Amino acid sequence: MQDFIVIGGGMAGASAAARLADLGRVTLLEMEDALGYHSSGRSAALFEENYGHGPTVTLNRASAAYLREGGYLSPRGLMLVGAKGDPDGFARDVDELQMATLELDEARAMVPILNPETVGFAAISGAAEDIDTDRMLQDFAKALRAAGGQIVTKAPVSAITRTASGWQVTAGGQTYQARHLVNAAGAWADRVAALAGVAAIGLQPKRRSMARLPAPGGHDVSGWPMMIGTGETWYAKPDAGKLLVSPADADPVDPHDAYADDMVLAEGLARYEEMVTEPVTRVESNFAGLRSFVRDGTLVLGPDPDVPDFIWCAGQGGYGIMTAPAASQLIADLVAGRMPVLDADTVAALSPARLR
Repeated sequence: MQDFIVIGGGMAGASAAARLADLGRVTLLEMEDALGYHSSGRSAALFEENYGHGPTVTLNRASAAYLREGGYLSPRGLMLVGAKGDPDGFARDVDELQMATLELDEARAMVPILNPETVGFAAISGAAEDIDTDRMLQDFAKALRAAGGQIVTKAPVSAITRTASGWQVTAGGQTYQARHLVNAAGAWADRVAALAGVAAIGLQPKRRSMARLPAPGGHDVSGWPMMIGTGETWYAKPDAGKLLVSPADADPVDPHDAYADDMVLAEGLARYEEMVTEPVTRVESNFAGLRSFVRDGTLVLGPDPDVPDFIWCAGQGGYGIMTAPAASQLIADLVAGRMPVLDADTVAALSPARLR
């Protein structure tokens, strides 16, 4: 008998498991061969504390100290690129992201491929930083193991049964028991709830595609900021000497091992090409991940209102990596009965009770 079973070995599950290991014995179950296989391993991995809304921004800011003190952040910057015909959309994004506007020659000095014939506006956030996602995930796993917790991979959950003392979970042909069950199953979180007989939260996975391109025009892109189109219709980010370009798609899909849609990817690359002078001549590879949302687009964190020993850690959307330190701390605080660091309004806005 364990104190906690955590289902899901992405960043959400690994961080929650590591925090809960201070409160009792933890087993983390992951259906794939390794941690972080799905959305956590396919993230743009950028920390911009103003990205998101309301409670998400609060979580971002509450995570900042952990990310910086752990050495997980490195300089990147975020540039907003606005088309000549969309001054209003550009102004809205500048206000939302609290960015500083740039003269176009300043923007082209940073990113020389910006097209002067189509780009009408630019703005910058120097505070945006890269996140070392893999190291953070592995550090949470190390902390869990150091506290006596166990990680079981190749363990897809096939059955969940309510018992007199908590939960029994069948996964990978083995049976596990615990007093509390933590649902950090990403796009599969509502399916896990159904197995447990717990009401769904209305989770909708949405596909996000990405193409890896050679450095455009042979430029050294290592010092370029991440670029994002007005209205988040595309974005591009330097990565290991290449350029990752996304159409910023958000197409509803069922939970699955996601892959990029060729037509969606082509349309997104065309939107990117319109803003730059270097055409896309070759796509080296492509991939996709699933970003899962509930109806208000805000994370779902904490005990289920009807089944308190069933704990939600879901609905991360596109914010899961940068919110993980604060989100996992909130999970641990709520389970331990401690006063959360976050304010009461934010805790309520994140609670699964709001969706009932």
